Amino acid sequence: MELRIHRFIPSTKVEGPGTRACLQVQGCPIHCSGCAVPFTWPEDGGYVMKIDELAAQILDGPEVEGITFLGGEPFAQARELAKLGSILKEAGLSVMTFTGYLIEDLQASGNPDYLHLLDVTDLLVDGPFQREHLDTTRPWVGSSNQRYHFLSDRYLHLRDRLMDIPNRLEVRLSPNGSIHVNGLARVEDLEELFGNLI
Repeated sequence: MELRIHRFIPSTKVEGPGTRACLQVQGCPIHCSGCAVPFTWPEDGGYVMKIDELAAQILDGPEVEGITFLGGEPFAQARELAKLGSILKEAGLSVMTFTGYLIEDLQASGNPDYLHLLDVTDLLVDGPFQREHLDTTRPWVGSSNQRYHFLSDRYLHLRDRLMDIPNRLEVRLSPNGSIHVNGLARVEDLEELFGNLI
């Protein structure tokens, strides 16, 4: 079984609780207006990786407490991510998943792959990005309509402390000189940052 990936980050502190691996999948059918990562929409972009190889890379890599699935749209590859999530959960890691769909629609779909991915997810953030409701005051989300769902008790202790968690940004410089950014920031902050780098 294989996943189509846009980017894999072995260790990050800005894509969910604690230090996590982060898997940004390739392919999204939703196409939110104002999406910050439209280059993840095409289903034929990115690269393909076998799930067992990716699981081994995560488990043998930097110490992390969990994995974050974001997109693209994770539920477009729900079967594959549910399999990967199951392997990682068995090893004691947590799973956080972002989706542009609503949890109610995923649950009502009856799609066994959707339900399996929900079952292995500890913390779900749902809802499409809405540019007209831009809001970066809460951690990890970009618009006020997006919701947190604590699907297990793993992160219940954070439910009443979310407003104490700041949004942060990580900037990585590759040996070839390319700049990679992940996390969440206001457009003005990004323009100021990268304006100063030029």
